[in-house]
Amino acid sequence: MNIMKLYLIPFIVVIGMLISPAMASAEDSLQELDKYFSQALQDWDVPGAAIAIVKDDKIIFSRGYGVRELGKSDPVTDKTHFAIGSSSKAFTSAALAMLVDEGKLDWDDPVTKYLPNFQLFDPSVTREIKVRDLLTHRIGIARADYIWGISQFDRDEVLYRTRFVKQADSFRYKYGYNNLMFLAAGQLIPAITGKSWDDFVIDRIFKPLGMNSSNTSTDAFHKDQNVATPHEWDEGKVKPASWRNIDNVGPAGSINSSVLEMAEWLRLQLGSGTHNGKKLLSTDVIDEMHSPQTVIPKGKWLSSMSPVNHIMVPESHFFAYGLAWFLQDYKGYKLVHHGGSIDGMRAMVGMIPELNLGIVILSNIRPNSFPETMMFKTYDHFIGIDGRDWSDDVLSAVKPMREKALAAAQKAKDSRVKGTKPSLANEEYAGRYYDCIVGEGEVSFKKGQLSFQSPLLSGPMDHWHYDSFQLSWKDIRAGGTPAKSLVTFTLNAKGEVNGFVAGPTNYKRIAEGGDVAKLMQQCR
Repeated sequence: MNIMKLYLIPFIVVIGMLISPAMASAEDSLQELDKYFSQALQDWDVPGAAIAIVKDDKIIFSRGYGVRELGKSDPVTDKTHFAIGSSSKAFTSAALAMLVDEGKLDWDDPVTKYLPNFQLFDPSVTREIKVRDLLTHRIGIARADYIWGISQFDRDEVLYRTRFVKQADSFRYKYGYNNLMFLAAGQLIPAITGKSWDDFVIDRIFKPLGMNSSNTSTDAFHKDQNVATPHEWDEGKVKPASWRNIDNVGPAGSINSSVLEMAEWLRLQLGSGTHNGKKLLSTDVIDEMHSPQTVIPKGKWLSSMSPVNHIMVPESHFFAYGLAWFLQDYKGYKLVHHGGSIDGMRAMVGMIPELNLGIVILSNIRPNSFPETMMFKTYDHFIGIDGRDWSDDVLSAVKPMREKALAAAQKAKDSRVKGTKPSLANEEYAGRYYDCIVGEGEVSFKKGQLSFQSPLLSGPMDHWHYDSFQLSWKDIRAGGTPAKSLVTFTLNAKGEVNGFVAGPTNYKRIAEGGDVAKLMQQCR
């Protein structure tokens, strides 16, 4: 697939009315970057993207590329809205920083001081966890994104069920990305202020920055708004996907914005908390957010982050996580950045504070490393490094990964063992089941069809092989075609069904007349 140049509509912001030779040279320089971005968009098969650059407290570049939706002509502009995903986390950190400035909160206060019902699986961690810990990915519990990812649980319910997620590592032992803890961080805001996380971010951050069309929920979009459509790779092809509402984990990633408005966020960060002469955050809390809190070992960075890292890691000597910002060195400078990946979109917000330089890249396809490569290309440009073709280097590494993923998907399809049948009659798999984290679910047998219903998954189940069934479920928050999950039943020594495994969930059968509430109490 190649995006037609017909759709590449330039929009470059150049500050000033009179063009001096120096300014003309700067403009020519930005045009070189513009050409690079345009070509890279096509090379990466990205339907649409937008990029803004901030330098010395000015937006010097702001442009959209490609189309909002593949197969349609509506162009992306610098005002097009995208999901920024986990780049939202820094807004949650900044919101808490405002409370720190006001003396209503301390980074090292116990979480239970404000959320007395907050619990984690290990009581000692519940006692010791501080506000700072929520923002630094070092709690040690399993990631468990499925609690919010495909359920209708609200924020309070998601946070409640976190107590059943077991420790994967020791507390504060090592870096381990976790969205649930950022949800907990966001829930501190209503506990302290009486305002929801959404209202606080809108009133205290969006409005002062002039981010008037940005929002914290897909529910805020209206029909005619300039909004990009998400896209995903499906069997080697780029296809439009549906927006998903993720309000139930909003503080970890539900903000939607444009590069033009996100550039104002960069101005605030680069301005040490000052925007257009108004102090919104103290220099102290900005410095704290941009300072290392959790060390990220090189191997962990390579294995858990974007494919771009296997190329850029040799250029850096340290990696760390601040308070909702990734930190590393590059060519003698400290980088501050955070990406986002949600709803078929990829985002990157990055800065070199010493150069008073920031860049935001928003794109409407996931997965892709286009944002990271454009960020580093821009860094090289302003540092004064010539010659490296970031797009080509990284794309050369990504293409084999795509092919490997396709091969793995085909292998999974081919793994079905034909000619097998279930151990039992279909109706014997029907019954009530529970999982210690997500609660109760029911397998029913009606009119010859097995089906499953739970807060996470629901849909028909068809025999796959042996005692495994393929569950075709539809995420009701997004619509679209059903996804597929493999459900594998287990039998006890008497040949009776005693449970099943579906992805990360491990359901146990509830005996006739069993009380699921009492069974859940035994999970701890």
